[in-house]
Amino acid sequence: MSGERQRAALIEHYFPDIVDWGYAVTSDITCTYNCIAWAAGDDSRYWWPTEDGSAYWPPEAPRSLTVDAFAAAYGLLGYVVCDGEDHEEGYEKIAIFAETSGEPTHAARQVDANDWTSKVGDLHDIRHPLRALEGPEYGRVVLVMKRPVAARSAIAPPE
Repeated sequence: MSGERQRAALIEHYFPDIVDWGYAVTSDITCTYNCIAWAAGDDSRYWWPTEDGSAYWPPEAPRSLTVDAFAAAYGLLGYVVCDGEDHEEGYEKIAIFAETSGEPTHAARQVDANDWTSKVGDLHDIRHPLRALEGPEYGRVVLVMKRPVAARSAIAPPE
């Protein structure tokens, strides 16, 4: 099996319907960062609100596994809750996924009118339609946030 096919097989194992949606692998496998960091624009560290502080979490954000805590963390980067996932010129959006219990599982960042980008677990970054990742692994999109594109250069991920 070729390297390209092996990469696809891992992703398709966790998201069997993703082939029908269409996607592209956009990075090599790395454990340096996760989807929460990737959505925040940080590919240098792993973000998660661990109680023991073993992963990065913005100090001003609540350290809990709730959508509100994740929204607060992204809010520190200039994101605000918005009405929908449709592309808006001049804004970048993120989407937070959660299980039916309400516990956050994943985040994705909008690329353009059609695609989003995600870090898939400890695997690859992929480009995909937003709803392609909904299902048993990540649950559903429960919150979409946006910030002006200009804020990207003005607001760096916290140290």
